[in-house]
Amino acid sequence: MLYPELYKSLENVRWHMDTDIPWDEFDASKLSDDQAQTIKMNAITEWSALPATEMFLRDNRGDSDFSAFMSVWFFEEQKHSLVLMEYLRRFRPDLVPTEDELHNVRFEFDPAPAMETLMLHFCGEIRLNHWYRRASEWHTEPVIKHIYKLISQDEARHAGAYLRYMKKNLTDKGAAVAETARNAFAKIGVLMASARRTSQALHPTNLHVNKALFPNDTVQSRLPDPEWLERWLDTQINFDAVWEHKVVERILHNMGILFDRSFASVQELNRFRKELARSVGDKLSGGGDTAPA
Repeated sequence: MLYPELYKSLENVRWHMDTDIPWDEFDASKLSDDQAQTIKMNAITEWSALPATEMFLRDNRGDSDFSAFMSVWFFEEQKHSLVLMEYLRRFRPDLVPTEDELHNVRFEFDPAPAMETLMLHFCGEIRLNHWYRRASEWHTEPVIKHIYKLISQDEARHAGAYLRYMKKNLTDKGAAVAETARNAFAKIGVLMASARRTSQALHPTNLHVNKALFPNDTVQSRLPDPEWLERWLDTQINFDAVWEHKVVERILHNMGILFDRSFASVQELNRFRKELARSVGDKLSGGGDTAPA
């Protein structure tokens, strides 16, 4: 079981809102209206850890270890929303999200394969780490710069915890689970490392998750300003090709750790994904009467 160890390690590095945020260093002259608006949008986006946790618990009923870890992940993600709202409460109270705005991003996600969802959120944590690092550089007000640095470090640790659970599914749960996991991790890894080829940011909060609510079934579509994310990335924090390359490098590096082989490019990872798919197909075709029609 990983939960006790992960709880202890994350507890040891946990920051505290009252003692680890330099609130008295706030400089109003260095916070623009545009910057303050982005803080509000991020506060609401982070609140969507609530429906994500409900999804994880529903779809991982057979995995009590991972479900227990959700208690830590959910607490820390909700604290991200809370610290951003506390910043606004202190310094821009006119922009504090309303309860209705927060509740609007709580909606049901359709059931999905648990391994694919795990990999999707692992990549999402890597991407958030880089987005928030860039946001810390873009902001000019010292307190919010510090806050974004802290939460970016949390996201990196969360990615590390997800990676531990991904490894566990490859090594500790039998051949059938391992095969499902390998194919899911490779498939979603290729998708999430290919953001430069898509017209939108590839992150769990920007993907469609409820067919009945389409097209208003992404977290971003339910924000007060649904167009905010692309503007924040492209024209504000300037998350350019250099930063996107950093994300892809981290995904490929961690795929190498998972599969004990190196991937120099998304194309190499995609070839590996196809090898896995062919292997599954060969097993099915060799099964005689047991193979599906």
